[in-house]
Amino acid sequence: MGTLSAVGYRRLGAVGSVAVAVGGIAAGRLPARDPWGIWVPHGSATTAAAAVLAYLGLTLLVVSWWRYGRLVARGAAGGVRETLVTLVWWAAPLVLAPPLHSADVYSYIAQGAMVVEGHDVYTSGPSVLGPDELGADAAASSGSHWTDTPAPYGPVFLVLAKGVVLATGGQIVPAVLGMRLIALAALALTVWATLRIARAHGARETGALWLGALNPLLLIHVVGGMHNDGLMIALMLTGVVCALGGRWVLGSAVVALAMMVKSPAAVALLFIGALVVRRTSGPLPWRVVKAFAVPVLVAGAVAVATTLLSGTGFGWLRTQSVAGTIHTALSASSDIGLGAGELTHLLFGWDPQPVKRAFQTLGLALALAAIGYAALATFRRVRPWRGVPPLHPVHALGVALLALVALSPMVQPWYFLWGMAAISATAWNGRIGRVLTVLSAALVYETHPSGSTPWYGFYIAGGVCVLGAVLLWRERRADSPSPAARLRRTAGPASGSVRQPSAPVGLPSTGASADGAKRTTSAR
Repeated sequence: MGTLSAVGYRRLGAVGSVAVAVGGIAAGRLPARDPWGIWVPHGSATTAAAAVLAYLGLTLLVVSWWRYGRLVARGAAGGVRETLVTLVWWAAPLVLAPPLHSADVYSYIAQGAMVVEGHDVYTSGPSVLGPDELGADAAASSGSHWTDTPAPYGPVFLVLAKGVVLATGGQIVPAVLGMRLIALAALALTVWATLRIARAHGARETGALWLGALNPLLLIHVVGGMHNDGLMIALMLTGVVCALGGRWVLGSAVVALAMMVKSPAAVALLFIGALVVRRTSGPLPWRVVKAFAVPVLVAGAVAVATTLLSGTGFGWLRTQSVAGTIHTALSASSDIGLGAGELTHLLFGWDPQPVKRAFQTLGLALALAAIGYAALATFRRVRPWRGVPPLHPVHALGVALLALVALSPMVQPWYFLWGMAAISATAWNGRIGRVLTVLSAALVYETHPSGSTPWYGFYIAGGVCVLGAVLLWRERRADSPSPAARLRRTAGPASGSVRQPSAPVGLPSTGASADGAKRTTSAR
């Protein structure tokens, strides 16, 4: 494929997005019953052809996004406005599509209906809904894993789902579109927060938007699949923006709202505390106590208040581990534990489940250690090499969330968006950013448009990982200076010239900002 302009890749990506949406009409996750007759099953031949169309469209979208990012890196993609226009072009075709690559939205709607009907979502699954109750069609359409599984989500999200059910009468198509409006609002809030953080950090705003919002992994799983991770990320980043502006209490409260959607957002409180320590004066012990007491107390108060106001009860405290009972092949700790458990069963006749749980627990312990290490790295030079300043708390938050995902007992492709949101705003073109670029291009293939995880999806994803790594290596090699240029750079400025000060050590190598953003002392 020849090199196109930014507008050319915008159009090509829009064609891909349209193909994904059109293919999803037959190959997406259709409801079990649709009284409106809009999202209904088709014949096997039509469904197979639609899946091929959706995969081709997805490939066009990924290629367009990748090439658009290379233009962003060279400063040839225009400014923020042009990138936002591209985002609208790529997201718009997915708005009216049926659920794509996941059935989770049906369980969201069913759980909202359970709240309306007076069922306890923290002790029962959607299967308790009777055929004449609101959300019955959504309950019948939920994925098999969630039919009898209590909700692991907080009361804030359940209240939003309840509102959608009440506004739509629980009718399946309007309810899905209502949940998509929430996803679109989350996307808009994520864009706003990403731009604010990138501007404060001195990173290139278009690059931050490219990795953090224009990303196919986000478009497919937040706009197309309507995962509530998008809302958690949006609220978490908004809380971080407030903290960066010196409003620690408000930031902690907003992060608490994110926790009341999904609990992993609680990690952000630790790094808001790091910001408090870095930005306040006084004796260090008092600053540390203030830094961690204030966010935790504020978040606890908000959690209690929202739980009491929602009327859903405190059952969310005991259902946080239910997702870990579902085995996903992307979880290294679960895979290793499963293999070790089967091996001990063959050798010694032991029950494999305790062995698997032991490895999952070990993974979580390592994740907690990594989170603590990232937090400590924001205060002092704890890394084993010299000359590297402490991590910025926002960047460290991204690293911590990625470590949590990588070592969790259950890992889904869209979970990587948790840490990617922070990394995109601080070092979108750094080493971690490049790894996330390759993962984003690969992981969209892991799930089928219907939400299943076919075996061939892992092979496609693995192939894309290898191809992406090779392409990045070739691009960086082509962009690196020649030996003669390196020799001239080493020789220093010519006689009589004024040597320009170098950039502060440790800032992410995002390049000069095409949007006019200046590096600030907060990025140090």
